[in-house]
Amino acid sequence: MYMQFFMTRRTAARLIFIVGLFLMFLGCAFLLGSLVEISRAVILISFFFVIAGVGCAVLAIKLNWRSLYLFFAAFFLQVGLFVFFSALHIIPAEISQAWPLFSVFSGIALFPAGWRRYGALRIKYVVPSIAFVILGSALLVFSFELVSFSLSQFVRNWWPLLIVLGGLILILVSLGTKYSGEPKR
Repeated sequence: MYMQFFMTRRTAARLIFIVGLFLMFLGCAFLLGSLVEISRAVILISFFFVIAGVGCAVLAIKLNWRSLYLFFAAFFLQVGLFVFFSALHIIPAEISQAWPLFSVFSGIALFPAGWRRYGALRIKYVVPSIAFVILGSALLVFSFELVSFSLSQFVRNWWPLLIVLGGLILILVSLGTKYSGEPKR
């Protein structure tokens, strides 16, 4: 059976527009990279993270703003821009040292996903978001060696604080949970 491929002018115009944006961004990325003389592989990695973020954002819009795609869009865009700016030395940090930022990026990416899902900030998303940001920030302190003691020394001495924080998070989540009423007897 013979199947014909049919493309309308509108679809062709959209495709040309997307390819044009793709080429413009890639050209700008390589231009900036050639001015600073960074690895083309790093530019491509950061470029693919940004493209994955834009792709997830398009899917979020096309699929009625699904919060999961919105989360990945925000996360991938942040990672791609961080890798790119780090390679350009605009952000003076190596990825091997700044890895806790990925936890911070996850926490930040949860905010728009939660907002889209519920139309407002809800504790279900705010508490984990803040927890990821705080965890990443605390790990950054140890990663950049801003304190005179190590993470293992901190955990050995302050482990009960982790239990207190875990309990606080559970209390905040339970306070944000709406009850449907008492069960019928």
